[in-house]
Amino acid sequence: MTLLEIFPSLRSGMQSPRLDATIWPCETHYDDLGRITVGGVALADIADQYGTPVYVLDESEVRRRCRAYRKYFPDAEIVYAAKALLTKSVAAWVAEEGLSVDVCSAGELAIALAAGVDPERIVLHGSGKPFTELESAVHAGVGRIVVDSITEITLLAAVATRPQRVLLRLSPDIDVHGHPAVRTGVADQKFGFPLGSAAAVDAIDRIMRQPMLELVGLHCHLGSQIHDPDFYGEAVRRLIAEMSRVHSEYGHTLPQLDLGGGHAVAYRCGDAEMNLPELADIVEDALDAACALNHFPRPRISLEPGRAIVARAGVTLYRVMAVKHVEGGRTFVIADGGMNDNPRVALYGARYDAVVANRHPTGPHMTATVAGRYCEAGDILAADVLLPADLRPGEVLAVPCTGAYHHSLASTYNGVGRPPIISVRNGRCHEQIRRETPADLLARDLG
Repeated sequence: MTLLEIFPSLRSGMQSPRLDATIWPCETHYDDLGRITVGGVALADIADQYGTPVYVLDESEVRRRCRAYRKYFPDAEIVYAAKALLTKSVAAWVAEEGLSVDVCSAGELAIALAAGVDPERIVLHGSGKPFTELESAVHAGVGRIVVDSITEITLLAAVATRPQRVLLRLSPDIDVHGHPAVRTGVADQKFGFPLGSAAAVDAIDRIMRQPMLELVGLHCHLGSQIHDPDFYGEAVRRLIAEMSRVHSEYGHTLPQLDLGGGHAVAYRCGDAEMNLPELADIVEDALDAACALNHFPRPRISLEPGRAIVARAGVTLYRVMAVKHVEGGRTFVIADGGMNDNPRVALYGARYDAVVANRHPTGPHMTATVAGRYCEAGDILAADVLLPADLRPGEVLAVPCTGAYHHSLASTYNGVGRPPIISVRNGRCHEQIRRETPADLLARDLG
């Protein structure tokens, strides 16, 4: 008689967590030694070679996601939202896959240009753009600038030495019911102009009267982690009506409609995510109906996925520093990273999974909370995850779906440098971004 036959209650504890295909890169497997591999490289080997914490990025997964958007939106312009993750390599990958690039600062613009991205395929975005950044974008020859305020119209008119194409950002007053920090489609928020407001009408009129500014379309962004495609259909209907009004009043046809991004990805098993074929069908049907109703020619649609391109391609590795069993409370697994390399848990209450990467556990498991090393009680990486009951310091933890807004939002709190980014493909590694060192921090301190 086996132990499981004597103690049936052990069966649940003996189950090993599986690698959920919806949150890991497609090329994720266990090797013959029981270690997790991504892109043909064992994660434990990356941890040994480059140290921890470390961001791992699967190049093939990034390219696969780019191709999915091109497949389902063959006539649309896909503009990668670089704020999610931008390195020279990432910029080059998405450009090679036929995507344009959306940047939000002079720094992001510089990285995109250094990667060889055609300036005509760069869109400058952001709220409160400084004059020097507008000047840099105009001089670089960026294809479009998204106007976010009346002030920007004045500044652009002053700096433009040749006709500059612009989009006007409008808020269509569509509430996607997400986290308050990322609901950007409602009227009462900082971005753009409320659709139909006097301010929006004034902004359009001012742009139309500037000889060096060419209004080529309207822009909106509804929020983040949106999994219901119907919201985008409604945005199409409202914005096509406004584009028709502009045509009626000025005799000017706007050829572009940018619907922004915000497409949801799954961070944990069972999370809802955006269905691209369904989104494509809904946008197409809404365009047909709205253009017919308003007697307006079909504009070219632009989409701005960022998270949906890179989130699933990323995996972050940590070393276990300690395991603490609080009597009458939780079990904490202390890792050597935390809110410095992943502030999303503290910012948005984001939830992640975590698994052991250096072995395939088959024994009993415990429910634990993976906490970070930093001096904040809210420094949590993953709450209520299944980990081996025999977990020990020195083992490697892997947190999937960390390609978006981790490197971009990372900080040097407590004087700890930001992690490196290691890309993987076909069994090979490439160090994209090196680890930040105390010497780097001291180099900026002029005493």
